Order: sequence, then C-alpha cells, then structure tokens
Amino acid sequence: MKDITLGQYYQAESVIHRLDPRVKLVGTLLYMISLFVFNNIFCYIVAAILLAVVIALSKVPIGYMLKGMRAIMFIMIFTVIFNVFFTNGDNLVEFWIFHISKEGIRMAILMMVRLTLLIISASIMTLTTTPNRLTDGLEKLFRPLKLIKLPVHEIAMMMSIALRFIPILMEEADKIVKAQTARGARFDSKKLTERAKSLIPLIVPLFISAFRRASDLALAMEARGYHGGDGRTKLYPLKYASRDYISYAVLILYVAIIVFLGITSARIIAHLTPANSYLSLLF
Repeated sequence: MKDITLGQYYQAESVIHRLDPRVKLVGTLLYMISLFVFNNIFCYIVAAILLAVVIALSKVPIGYMLKGMRAIMFIMIFTVIFNVFFTNGDNLVEFWIFHISKEGIRMAILMMVRLTLLIISASIMTLTTTPNRLTDGLEKLFRPLKLIKLPVHEIAMMMSIALRFIPILMEEADKIVKAQTARGARFDSKKLTERAKSLIPLIVPLFISAFRRASDLALAMEARGYHGGDGRTKLYPLKYASRDYISYAVLILYVAIIVFLGITSARIIAHLTPANSYLSLLF
C-alpha cells in the first residue's frame, strides 16, 4: 500500500512542474483517450516515446513511478489472462472452454501496455502538480459550466481533496495492517475465505478514520470562513506562458500523428489478403 504514487507530489525543478495545470490536465485527458481510441502497436510506440520524454523532462525518478505499478499488478495479470483465454480468433491451443489465439495474445499484450501507460501518465500529473494548483486548473477548465449553475469550485475542490487523500488513506491502511498483525491478525492466508474475513479488521477502522478525517477537514474549513468559491481571489493566478503554448502545439502534433497512424493502419488491414493476414497482428 505504501507503493501507491497516485495523488502524491514529488518536489523537483523541471519544466513539467512549471507547466500550467490546465495544460497537464488537458494533455493527460487527451493522452488517455488516445490509448483507447486506436489499437495498434505503432500508436502505442508513439505514445510510449512521448511519455518517456515527459518523464525525462519531469526529473521524477522512473523507479518512483514504476513503484506505483505494484498496486495494480493483480488487475494487470487478471486482464492478461482473461484476454489470452477468452478472445476469439485463430486458435493456437484449445483446452475445455479455454482457447489461446493469436488475437488473444495480441490483445493481452496491448492491454498490458495500455494500462501501464495509463497509470504512469496519471501519476505524472499528480507527481508534478500540487493539490492547490490542480484545484485551480480544474476550476478554470470547468468555468464554462457555471452557465448551467454547476458548482464548479466545489466540484474541483472535492476532486482535489479526493486525490490528496489517496496516499493518506494508504498510509493509514498500512498502519492498521501492522497494528492488527501485531495483535494476531493474519493477512497472508492462502485461503480466499480467510483472506476475505481478515479484511474486516482493516476496512472497519479505515472507514472510521476516513470519516473522522473528513469531519475534521470540514470543521477546519468552516472555522477558516470557507463558504465556496464566490468572491475568492488567487494568491498565484493562472497565466499561460510560452512553454504552455509549446506544450499545446506538441499535443496537437501528437494527436495528428496518432490519427494518421490509426487511419493508415485501418486502410492496410482492409487491403490485406488471407495469405498475409498475420500482418494484421501489427495493426
């Protein structure tokens, strides 16, 4: 649980840290969408190159980012197994209700790459942006929704607090696990039923702690005169700089390349003959 990096902030002096939070929010959203819109290896190569460049510019250690992947390792393994055994296609191995196909192997590999890029890209945004800046960026982006009477400031504040509480709750859960283990609780049982029962001593105090923290936070905000975003000013107003416009240009170029590769691969697949249909595994 201590390996969770999503929601944490890593202090460093880099161009990615100095970017406007709106650029990082829009860039992360477009990047995530691109991972799901197209489904060929060349698009993922371009996405991986862009992510590698951003990681290098952020000056956040790659080991620190990869540490957060341990928390979703079970989900990745389950996804890979599900795609390998239950994707229809040109079967290589068949056993009972299970079958391994070329398409299943391809889909499993692409899904694993997609999840890895997805988690790392989301981690970069939170690792290089403070909660306050993230709140300001969300509020600026959602400002047009005020026209339909939506509480934009409050929504942005809740999303920022939720991200900020992820590492806090993970740290609290780690302390509870150690305390319950010292009292004789076992969380390493191989039986699924026993492991499920052992979660009760963890979940109950964790929920109590979460509600207590939420109550304390609400009282602290009320004591400091917080009554929403109306009339509030910013100590550091958000202003676009030249690096932000350059980042938007890079994003537009990235989207254009991804769209071009996606359309090109679709045309190639449409003209493939049955004799060389194995080439479709690349697109």
